[in-house]
Formats: sequence, C-alpha cells, structure tokens
Amino acid sequence: MKSLRYTIPFLLFFTCNSSEEKKVVEITTFPKIEQAETPILHLEEANRLAELPMHCIQTEYPNKLGQTIGGPEDLKEPKALHPAFYGCFDWHSAVHGHWSLVSLLKQFPELDKKEAIEQMLLQNISRENILDEVSYFYGKHNTSYERTYGWAWVLKLAEELHTWDAPLARELESNLQPLTDLIVNKYLEFLPKLNYPLRVGEHPNTAFGFSFAFDYAKVVGNDALELMIVQRSKDFYLNDANCPLSWEPSGFDFLSPCLEEAALMKRIFPKEEFRTWLADFLPQLQDKNFNLETGKVSDRTDGKLVHLDGVNFSRAWSLYEIARDLPEYAHLKNIANTHINYSLPSIVGDSYEGGHWLGSFAIYALNTIKR
Repeated sequence: MKSLRYTIPFLLFFTCNSSEEKKVVEITTFPKIEQAETPILHLEEANRLAELPMHCIQTEYPNKLGQTIGGPEDLKEPKALHPAFYGCFDWHSAVHGHWSLVSLLKQFPELDKKEAIEQMLLQNISRENILDEVSYFYGKHNTSYERTYGWAWVLKLAEELHTWDAPLARELESNLQPLTDLIVNKYLEFLPKLNYPLRVGEHPNTAFGFSFAFDYAKVVGNDALELMIVQRSKDFYLNDANCPLSWEPSGFDFLSPCLEEAALMKRIFPKEEFRTWLADFLPQLQDKNFNLETGKVSDRTDGKLVHLDGVNFSRAWSLYEIARDLPEYAHLKNIANTHINYSLPSIVGDSYEGGHWLGSFAIYALNTIKR
C-alpha cells in the first residue's frame, strides 16, 4: 500500500502592529500504516515446515545438475555425483534443505518426526559422502561449482551445526568439516580476484554470499575469512549511495540487491558508521511512513515466478537485520512482517517448484525475528 500525503490548509489569525494579518499554515498528515501481526516460529509451524525438506532431500528427481560435462565419464546419476546433496532439485537447495532440518531440530527437539530427521541427516551427511562431495570440486570443469550461493549455504549449515550443543551436531559437524574447509579456502582464493560485485537478485549476488560467510567466520573465529570479507565489502560498497530500491524486484528475483547489501554492511560496520552509510545508501528508510509493496506471485507452479515468494522472505530477513539495535529504524520490522505473512501460508502443500527451497527461506526469515 502506498503512503498518501494529505495537506490540510487552515488559517491563523493574529495581530501585529495593531493590524490583522492572515497567514496560511500547511500541516502534513499521513494515513495510519496498518500494523502486521508478527509471525512466530512455534512448534506447530516447525512441524509444518519440516515436511518440505523431509520431502525433498532424498528425492533424486526431478533434478537440475548445473554441471559442466567434460566427457562421457561425467554423465552419472545425481546421487552418484552428489551422494550427500542430490535431492531438492539442485545442489544448493539440498544443502539448505539440510540446514532447515538442523535449524528446526535445534530449536524444537520435540519435533514430531525427530527420529526420522536424525536418520536422514546421518545418512546423507556421512563422512564418506562428504569426501565424495569434496572430490567433485576438484574435477577439472567444476572448480567454481555453486559459486558463491551454494558455498554460502554450506557455511550456514556449518554454522548451525557449530552452535548446536548436541552429540548429533558434533558428529555431523565433523563429517561436514572437509567440505566446510574447502569452501572457506575457495572464498579466500576467489575474493581477491573478484574486481566487481554482482548486484543481482538471484544466486550470484555477492552481498548475500558475503553475509553468510561472514556469519560463519564470526561464529567459529576464522579471522582470515572475516577480515577478507570486511575488506572486500568496503572495496565494493563503501561509496555506494541512493540505491534504486524502486527498481526492485525484477521478475525472477528472490533476493533484493539493495537490502542484501545494506544487511551485509550492518554486519561489518560499527553502529554509528552504519547509520551514516545507510543514510546515504537508502535515505528513504529513515521515513517512518516508508512502505514497500510485497512481491506478487502470479503462478506458484512456475519455477521462476515463484522466486518472488523468496524475495519476500529475504527482504524480511534483511529488514530485520538493518533494524536490529537501531530504534529509529524499528518501523522496518512491520514491513518485514507483512512480507512474511504474504508468502508463508502458500509454501506448504504447493508445487514442488517452490517447496524444494522456499521452506529454508521462510525458516531463516522467522529465525531473524528472534535475534
């Protein structure tokens, strides 16, 4: 809903130097912005959302491999190529499908299907399977495979396991470690070569990949990765101003280029520096009457058009990150809630085109509210 300004003229009468003068004073008022209900990730919702990754992480077909074929020896079944992350239509969705189950189980150990979830995680994230995943990245034609979107989700999965105090988490974290280490090294190798950021609304978005990698580095104390991301973020984004938020979203976006960048800079800047930077980058966010229309989905059976449900969730997690610990931006949380509430009811029981990945976006957005 767009904010409309109404100007109400009225007359003030007063006497000056024994003569009566009339002056017109304009008062600007705004229509009341509707307050959205704050969505909550409770046990019932967690059980509902858990069905999405459970349905897909061991579902091999349909599958979009996204590989480069170097010869007939590369033509293998998805599970042979990726024994850990072969489900959920594509590799990165399989990775964050596992993250979803870890996140839900960590928060709600009383999940209805706890035992089944634990068995699925142990079957897929075995040490043998992860070593096979690592070997795939050493293939001649796939060294940049899933750069950097899939890389980011591997580190988010590793972070979630690292911060979960449970025997299962220690086993899974240890099994995943070779792939985690590989991805960290790939970031450290790649980022010095990247001369320009990718400011897009889909997988290659640089700010998104930086944010998740930064979160991991902070949690595990990887100073080299953290410092690299801080420096490269400043290289790319320090002097940005007046981001064209009104141009968003594009038809297939599931990330907001402007808001992802702002959420990244919130992570790396001290609070006062971020305030100054944000006032130049997205000055309209300071307006208490600022609003942002949700991304509208016309066909949830279309694998690209349903991306706009994703943009609603990712906008929400970015807005919550921007507003965190900044009271003057608290009004952004209401916009975030509106975005989540628009898309959350539609992602369960819907087409596989969205169900194989949107649950992870919803869970991450809901988690961000609780920070």
